[in-house]
Parts: sequence; C-alpha cells; structure tokens
Amino acid sequence: MAARWWLWCVSATMAVALLLVYGVPSASAQRKKEMVLSEKVSQLMEWTNKRPVIRMNGDKFRRLVKAPPRNYSVIVMFTALQLHRQCVVCKQADEEFQILANSWRYSSAFTNRIFFAMVDFDEGSDVFQMLNMNSAPTFINFPAKGKPKRGDTYELQVRGFSAEQIARWIADRTDVNIRVIRPPNYAGPLMLGLLLAVIGGLVYLRRSNMEFLFNKTGWAFAALCFVLAMTSGQMWNHIRGPPYAHKNPHTGHVNYIHGSSQAQFVAETHIVLLFNGGVTLGMVLLCEAATSDMDIGKRKIMCVAGIGLVVLFFSWMLSIFRSKYHGYPYSFLMS
Repeated sequence: MAARWWLWCVSATMAVALLLVYGVPSASAQRKKEMVLSEKVSQLMEWTNKRPVIRMNGDKFRRLVKAPPRNYSVIVMFTALQLHRQCVVCKQADEEFQILANSWRYSSAFTNRIFFAMVDFDEGSDVFQMLNMNSAPTFINFPAKGKPKRGDTYELQVRGFSAEQIARWIADRTDVNIRVIRPPNYAGPLMLGLLLAVIGGLVYLRRSNMEFLFNKTGWAFAALCFVLAMTSGQMWNHIRGPPYAHKNPHTGHVNYIHGSSQAQFVAETHIVLLFNGGVTLGMVLLCEAATSDMDIGKRKIMCVAGIGLVVLFFSWMLSIFRSKYHGYPYSFLMS
C-alpha cells in the first residue's frame, strides 16, 4: 500500500512539473510574444500611414501575414502589374483596391484591426508558389486567428472587382464596415452636358422644321440600340463591375467568355451585342424582302442575306450559351 502511495505521489509530482514547464507559458515568453506583436502592428501602421496599400515581398509576407502572433486581419491582393505581364484586369482591380484602402485609411473608424497589402508576382513569386496560386488578380483575407477558409478567397469572377463589392465581402469576413469614398469624376456630367448641347443645337438649327422628331425610323433605331444594350448585359456590368477579360499571368492565355453561367466579362457583353445585332439585321432584311416593292432579284438577295445572317450569328450565340451552361444538349450548325 505504501509503495502504491509513493508511486502515485511521484507520478503526480512529475505531471505537475511537466505542466509547469510545458503547459503554462512563462511570464518572459508572454512578454516576448506581446513585444513581437506590438512591433508588427507598429510597423504595419507606419507603412499604412505612408501608403494605404502595403507592398510586400516574400519575407514581409511570411513575417507579417503568415507568422504568429497576429491580432489583425490582412486583405492581400495578389497581382501582376508589370507592363510585360500585360494584365489589363490587374490594373483595373488595383485602382479599385487603392480606392477601398484609401477609404479605410482616411475613415473616422480606422483602426489596426485590418490592413491592406499587395504582393506582385515579380516581387513575390515565391509567395505565389507557396500558396499554389496560378492566376491574378486574387484577393484573400488572412484572418486574425487561424488559417484562411474557403470564404476568405474573394470570388472575383462572380462579384467583380468594384470597391463596393470588395467592401461587402470584407464586412462579411471581418465585421469591419468600410464606406467607399470615390474621388470626384467629372467625365459623366461633362459628357451629358455636351450631349444636351448637341441635341439643343440640332433642335435650334431645325426649329423651322420639326418633322424629324416624328421620324419613326429614327425612334425605332434608338429603341433597338437601347434594347440590344440591355439584353447583352450592360446593366449587369454597371452593377457588378466585372473585368474586361481575364489573362493568365503564367500562360498569357486571354479568356473573353466566362466559363460560368453566374458571371460574365465586359468583352463578352460586346460579343453578345454584336451577335444580337447580326440576328436583328438578318430579321430586318427578311421583313424588307417580304414587304418591299423592289424587283424580285433584289428581294431574293435580301432574303438570302437575311437567312445567312440569322443562321450564322444565332449559331455563334448558341455556342456561347453551350460554353457557359455545361451539359446543354442542343446545338445548331457551327455551335
């Protein structure tokens, strides 16, 4: 019995000793951790005061973003801005990212809870390799605790890269609300004023004859242009702010058609607008061929041209639809 008691005492003593040595951090270790964290925050604040978006290379990224301790979130844009990369989307996304970072930096709610950083491929290619990243631009939130989760990678192809959309995503991931403040843009009002001046001038010059205001062909053409612009997705572009196209920084391959039915590129809407216009022109020629008073030879030519335009452009339109809606079973000629 005494031997068992002695063995239990020895085991308990060793357990307490191990707990004290390995389980409870010493006061000096805790102070060192706090000093390291304070230095990191101070360094980030100093850089942010100079430039809202901190440029990082591999060493800075590993030390300030990946390595603990960290009590702040970092929104990192991985991009390729060098001219030889020819990444137009990267430049457009960088402008929006700069607007968002400036809005946060000069906001009255600015704190050290969140920082904005950027890693360029030519300055931190090792970071791209470490994260197995092969496309740019990409936005990732590195939270204050733990590793980034699936939702911490911004869905650029779905949401677009406008500052407002990124701000909503940041609010979802970090509970930090950023009010985007854009610099004043006078191009829109100037263009509107110029357009009104031109229209007013034309009306003044034709003030003695206002019959052109009742021209059915002119109003039909204007309405048709508006319908084509809306059906091609221009309003979606205005709301979401998608990139014009996507270029892979490694292969250089440029995609003008988005592979998902949930998103689109600006170039894609232009292509769809062109195809819709071709189908519409073909239908107009067919209608004119059926109702015109021209000789039969010209009407036959118009009919053949109209059928050709409808078949060609509708086939191309259907091919775009099939590329976005995978598994669509139907095709038409060249689609």
